[in-house]
Amino acid sequence: MRDNAPRSRLTTHEVVNQPDTPGDSDLFAGDLPLREALEREAPAWVRQRLAPLGREAGSLHVQALGEQANRHPPELALFDRHGRRLDEVRYHPAYHELMHLAIDNGWHAVAWQEEGRGGHQAHIAALYLLTQAEPGFCCPVTMTHAAMPVLRRSPDIEAAWAPGLLANAYDPRPLPAEQKRGLTFGMAMTEKQGGSDVRRNTTRAERDGEGWRLTGHKWFCSAPMSDAFLTLAQTDAGLTCFLAPRFTPDGERNAIELQRLKEKCGNRANASAEIEYRSAWASLVGEPGRGVATIIDMVQQTRLDAATAPVGMMRQALVEAWRHVCGRHAFGRLLAEQPLMQAVIADLALEVEAGVALVMRAARAFDGDARGEAHETALARVLPTLAKYWHNKRGPGFMAEAMECLGGIGYVEEAPLARLYREAPVNSIWEGSGNVICLDLLRVLARHPESIAALRDELRAAQGLQQDLDLALAGLEHDLTLPAETLEPRARWLTQRLAQSLQGALLLRHAPAEVAETFCRSRLGVETSPAYGVLPAGSPLAAILARIGD
Repeated sequence: MRDNAPRSRLTTHEVVNQPDTPGDSDLFAGDLPLREALEREAPAWVRQRLAPLGREAGSLHVQALGEQANRHPPELALFDRHGRRLDEVRYHPAYHELMHLAIDNGWHAVAWQEEGRGGHQAHIAALYLLTQAEPGFCCPVTMTHAAMPVLRRSPDIEAAWAPGLLANAYDPRPLPAEQKRGLTFGMAMTEKQGGSDVRRNTTRAERDGEGWRLTGHKWFCSAPMSDAFLTLAQTDAGLTCFLAPRFTPDGERNAIELQRLKEKCGNRANASAEIEYRSAWASLVGEPGRGVATIIDMVQQTRLDAATAPVGMMRQALVEAWRHVCGRHAFGRLLAEQPLMQAVIADLALEVEAGVALVMRAARAFDGDARGEAHETALARVLPTLAKYWHNKRGPGFMAEAMECLGGIGYVEEAPLARLYREAPVNSIWEGSGNVICLDLLRVLARHPESIAALRDELRAAQGLQQDLDLALAGLEHDLTLPAETLEPRARWLTQRLAQSLQGALLLRHAPAEVAETFCRSRLGVETSPAYGVLPAGSPLAAILARIGD
């Protein structure tokens, strides 16, 4: 670690004591925890297929695309110059190039193309890498990926739409689906008056020959230039799921009117819209009156992606902070050589290692396992809930701490940390905010005891390996016996404790002892702290830092 940055002389001074200007990097080869997780959780083809993506996503070219897509957010075009409705969103070319990177390489479809053979592990690992290029464009990638289980609810819908979803071709042209090389999917569920309580939706669906007509509004429509939207509307049978295409079967623009684009805190490269259905044509998906049960398949898929994206962002922030402190002197020596800074960076590294372990284990559960489909299916019901809640609660503080490592340089827009900080809250809100997720966990406890049994098996596999984990598991066993009315006010504590305990168990079984022991002591022991950089005395900082790579 030394100051070997190029020097630059300005009129009044020479620019020194700055880290190297970043160059191309390999996000896959440089990420030891990810490679280790894939070696145990996924077949060899996944690592081979991810290697080129790691090089491309870490290149200066793709990193610049992410910055450009954020500096030039999408624009709404409601009408053409003659006054005809367009209802289109115009994106910067950088956004389209990023979409080509993801979809032309099949990362939206690989989970289904290789289902049961590592496809979900490949998708999640790719999303983790793509997020480090730019998180916002990953939204339509996630939505398209997650639509597939819902299409399967209706064989006719699947036959018509699945081939376009599974095509490795990004085609942004606003054309009827049958004229396009590949298709993307969005979602439009929430409304002003209900938010997460979708049963309060007021959008109505009325029969129209072989199809239906939707009338109503949606407060958030993700990926509004998609070729089709999965949406919810009320029928006489109750809340029902529908597929609303951008174009009707006769090739006309469907009556899906964009009202405005959201001006969001972050996620600026991605468009989110308010829309109205003005008697828009749609197809029924699943059973009438079973809309929530139908679309929950999509929600479950998106939740795992929403649990993965913050880990990818944390990894990007960690590398940025580590690179800076390895090239910056203060008070007579490199920042990276100073014990207090080492403790901060090591603590951040532990958080990333634990997050990678948890999301990759969840991805394996989605793909099934030789141990038994029942066990993995049960785990798949609960792991995304735990991971989505906890990773997103850790993300904003992580970004702020990484920014602080850089000081003022980290707070300006030339560095990616300001963009990551703005982005950090979105996945906690998207697909269920913290309370909604924790209440879902309580529903799993009540309705799916097999999921809790499977989770217990995973935790007990590490029992006896570390005393702090053992004490945490004993406390959890007590909490899990409490009645529902007692558990609800403590649902956040229960969700956090289960997530951290599972992270600790995974690290104890698979990570180096220095990483696993320090994680358990700092997250589950008596020396826990809500702030990063507070590690137990004697923590093996050098061993943890050596695993960061670049």
